[in-house]
Amino acid sequence: MNERMAIGGGGGGVGFRQVFELAKKVEVDGQPASSCCLLAVDLDGTEVVTVEGLARRRELHPVQEAFAAANALQCGYCTPGFVMMTAALLAANPQPDRAAVREWLDGNLCRCTGYAPIETAVMLAAERSAEAECPDPDAERTAP
Repeated sequence: MNERMAIGGGGGGVGFRQVFELAKKVEVDGQPASSCCLLAVDLDGTEVVTVEGLARRRELHPVQEAFAAANALQCGYCTPGFVMMTAALLAANPQPDRAAVREWLDGNLCRCTGYAPIETAVMLAAERSAEAECPDPDAERTAP
């Protein structure tokens, strides 16, 4: 599907079939799913979002920005799965602790980063999302 649609979010040629299958995460009607286990015919009438679909108007999604800022990606092979699971986690639990992060990301494999930068990226994304939702109290003040 990636080749036919000319999208590249699936990562490069590491060659580990098991990692590949775990890395291919999408959202189907707002819920994370492994795309390798889905049939296109079963998705008729559903909303499917890939890692490329998170970005809006050529601006990265806050989770994508956090992964870049925390250096939570290296070869890029597992990144789509981690980004999609992080987006789903933060939609369900906007302020997770590290234990919740580990639980949600359990099953996603990375052979490059050692997981610490990935956890840091998730916590950073949560922090930035919370800051974006809290308006600056000084911003609404008018001059006396």
